Amino acid sequence: MTIYSEEQAKAILDKAIKFSKADECTAQLTGSNGGNVRYALNNVSTSGYVSDADLVVQVAFGKRTGTATINAFDDKSIEAVVRRAEELAKLAPENPEFMPAIDKQTYKPTSTFAEKTAAITPEYRAQVAADCIEPCRKDNLVAAGFFSDEEDFAAIANSKGNFGYQKSSGMDFTCTVRTADGHGSGWVARNLEDVAKFDAKAEIKTAMQKAKGSVDAKALEPGKYTVIMEPAATAGLISFMMFGFDARQADEGRSFLSKKGGGNKLGEKMFDERVTIYADPWDASSAVLPWDNDGLAREKTPIITKGKVDYLQYSRYWAQKQGKKAIGQPGNLIMVGGDKSTMDLVKSTKKGVLVTRTWYIRMVDPQTVLLTGMTRDGTFYIENGEIKYPIKNFRFNESPAIMLNNIEEIGKPVRVGDNESPFVMMIPPMKIRDFTFTSLSDAV
Repeated sequence: MTIYSEEQAKAILDKAIKFSKADECTAQLTGSNGGNVRYALNNVSTSGYVSDADLVVQVAFGKRTGTATINAFDDKSIEAVVRRAEELAKLAPENPEFMPAIDKQTYKPTSTFAEKTAAITPEYRAQVAADCIEPCRKDNLVAAGFFSDEEDFAAIANSKGNFGYQKSSGMDFTCTVRTADGHGSGWVARNLEDVAKFDAKAEIKTAMQKAKGSVDAKALEPGKYTVIMEPAATAGLISFMMFGFDARQADEGRSFLSKKGGGNKLGEKMFDERVTIYADPWDASSAVLPWDNDGLAREKTPIITKGKVDYLQYSRYWAQKQGKKAIGQPGNLIMVGGDKSTMDLVKSTKKGVLVTRTWYIRMVDPQTVLLTGMTRDGTFYIENGEIKYPIKNFRFNESPAIMLNNIEEIGKPVRVGDNESPFVMMIPPMKIRDFTFTSLSDAV
């Protein structure tokens, strides 16, 4: 077991800081207990349990820094990792953008921990796999998926007296269901802090229905279409867009939020007025740690308000250079929506395309945040408010900055997790006009 109490964690961090002979010292202790089960071809293939903890020590002599990591916490090991960090610091060149350790912060706790998630057993994980495999076997479908859960803690401290500690938990579930001939594919995923809100038997029905419904897909000509984007389909695009909200990139002309001739577009209206996105570490459905990777306290932060850019992320160095205040980088993104489900949006659509998810998203042009990627695991043609037939997948070339100006309707936000994203996200399904599909993809 590697979940240390607040008192135990503080004792380890205090020792590290006390051992340091550097000008300043920052230490972080993290640990987790996590289990998983993986299944494919309707059979469990692997299961596992990992328990680990790490101590990361960073020291500075003037503007020279060094960092070292260890996973042993006796006095001798703690002193050794501090000495190693100091040795590296003395060898390092001076960092012209060096920033000293943060001052003491005030962290308001967030609700990131659920006892039921922390208490998940191997039997529970096996049952999740069974709840997906058994109905697929009975329906001549093939399931492949992964379920993982984790109990974590994080503690930070520095030589200026700052200290923070918090526990968290979470679970991730994803399952792809294929028809026996491989011609139909459906997908479902859930990311939650509290496993009590999860029902594998209910979730698998979505993937099964889409797998059966996507057989014999027809080819539709590429072009601009009205699309119903499920939350998982838009989450990756919006997450990519957020990289452009870095103040330095914008100020230096490397972002879609750069202003021609210099400066940035903070305060300008860039999106449909129905677009409001904010960060709130205390949000009950998407809570995150109350500090960021630098230890800065997070705040509830408006990012886009009624289409207007309200926020740019200033690193501590760039904030000092530009005379701005640096605050904790957001850990979640919450997009305001309505009450409609994905199918409600389908019902109000005369002609369009339903997109289950997007993948393999890559940046084409950061100055317009033009992205490319593909649809996957269930793409359907809509006519007169009904799903008429499955269609072959598309490659798209689209900018989320344009997409969020072409909104027709916004549905009810749901929690979306993405391993490639630094954010926990609450994203609604959306109806978007003139979404650009550039070519067909034969993959299911």
